[in-house]
Amino acid sequence: MPFAVRGEDPLDAVVNIRLTQAEKARLAEDADLAALSMSELIRRRFFGRPIIANADMVMIKELRRLGGLIKHIHNASEGRYSRETAAALIALKAYLDRLSHDRQKG
Repeated sequence: MPFAVRGEDPLDAVVNIRLTQAEKARLAEDADLAALSMSELIRRRFFGRPIIANADMVMIKELRRLGGLIKHIHNASEGRYSRETAAALIALKAYLDRLSHDRQKG
């Protein structure tokens, strides 16, 4: 099986490191959260490249879903709770903006 290629160069060098079982488990968990292989996670950390946790995308999707539910409550109640639903939507939007900014920065 040929080695993967990053940019123009193949990934054809290997570095072996020793870890404790706990360190390896943590590394595997971090890689899984970022939807990366352990090798790619280590490369990105060492070379200062961004690592975006897959959990952030799950959180963004869930927050958007909650926003839709709050909008539904507002419409179904004919605006009786407009002050509360508006405050909740503003808070959700602020958190979504912060998460999106952190993802772009990271």
